[in-house]
Amino acid sequence: MQNDETFGGQVDTQHFWRDLQHQACIGALPGGGLGRLALDDNDIRARQWLIDEGHKLGCQTFYDLIGNVYLRREGLDPQLPPLLIGSHLDSQPCGGAYDGTLGVVAGLAVLRTLHEQNISHPRSIEVVSWTNEEGARFAPGTPGSAWFAGKRELEEILPLCDDSGTTFGDALAHCLSVLGDSNAIERPDSFTPHAYLEVHIEQGPILDASGLPVCAVSGIQGVNWYRFELAGVANHAGTTPMEMRYDALMAAHTLISELKSVIERTAVQHQDNQLRFTIGKFALAPGSVNTIADRATFSVDLRHPKAETLAVIDAEFQQLAQQLWEGCEATLHVSSRVPPVAFDEDIVSLLERSIEQYAPGAPLLVSGAFHDAIHIAHLCPSAMLFVACRDGLSHHPDEHVEEQDAAPAVRVLAQTAFELLHQ
Repeated sequence: MQNDETFGGQVDTQHFWRDLQHQACIGALPGGGLGRLALDDNDIRARQWLIDEGHKLGCQTFYDLIGNVYLRREGLDPQLPPLLIGSHLDSQPCGGAYDGTLGVVAGLAVLRTLHEQNISHPRSIEVVSWTNEEGARFAPGTPGSAWFAGKRELEEILPLCDDSGTTFGDALAHCLSVLGDSNAIERPDSFTPHAYLEVHIEQGPILDASGLPVCAVSGIQGVNWYRFELAGVANHAGTTPMEMRYDALMAAHTLISELKSVIERTAVQHQDNQLRFTIGKFALAPGSVNTIADRATFSVDLRHPKAETLAVIDAEFQQLAQQLWEGCEATLHVSSRVPPVAFDEDIVSLLERSIEQYAPGAPLLVSGAFHDAIHIAHLCPSAMLFVACRDGLSHHPDEHVEEQDAAPAVRVLAQTAFELLHQ
């Protein structure tokens, strides 16, 4: 802490760190890490904790129709659009304790500092925990922020199912019932904030490798989610000749090879190393050791900072889905298309000026992962901060952030929030 005279310098970063470690206990896995899937009991407990902490600070607490939770500290002029700070509390099935949670707890630290310093501010400030950012239980992710920003309708979100057949709507109904018993107020509509800030671990290696704790983020690359299905014919594994099979697995293998070739060709043509292509789920049916698969299903996560590049690859994927693969028909389902976004230059500059105090020469990064800010940026001026994480490891129990790296990030967030509150 180089300058105690700034508002950011007044943040009790030790209290912030204790809160972060407490949150890590809600849904902690026996072998380490966090298992707090959207709208499960642990996720709901984490929301209740946040509401309780808000009440301790004299905040009004709200929840909306999709389960987003808000803590509001009133400004001198309640009619002014509020500053919004947020992230998420849900995790991957076997994830880390910092992804998302750090940003929510950092926002809480800003509220606590305003409360403890008894500071009045012209506009109100709210801290939000968005619902289901990860999309690990109900895909695709970020429906909470997407609904808030008017990018998705509740009617299309509620029917989503998890692997056990539970719908998002049923899980949400239980969550809303619990939140209603937590002395939080139901808020039926979203609103347009004055600005939005989000702190997140980098989920990449650049800051850690540079020995820097924090940096500003200029934007988020776009992401398309697909599901490919190959339809074959189930038959006996021992009696069906290889040349007479319609094997969905072999069809999927051939198709995946061609999809990979599309990515490699595009990268070479554009001299571009920013393409990201990932198959994260793969399933076969009927799932018997001695039966030829009659259905293969796999996901594709495609990312790039330029919408034009995503559109070119999307068109090629659509064409490939029209072909037969090893005699099997392919079907392509588009789960979501989230275009790239550039953050507000003025807010990014505010962040960079504050960062210079703690991390001179910090880079300005583009986020490879998508975050709730990708939707909110279409609603109001927005920007993000990244915090270094060890080896860039994320979505893993060994995900780790050093306290001395998180502390300056919270101070930068607080100082920038303080300036935005007085605009």
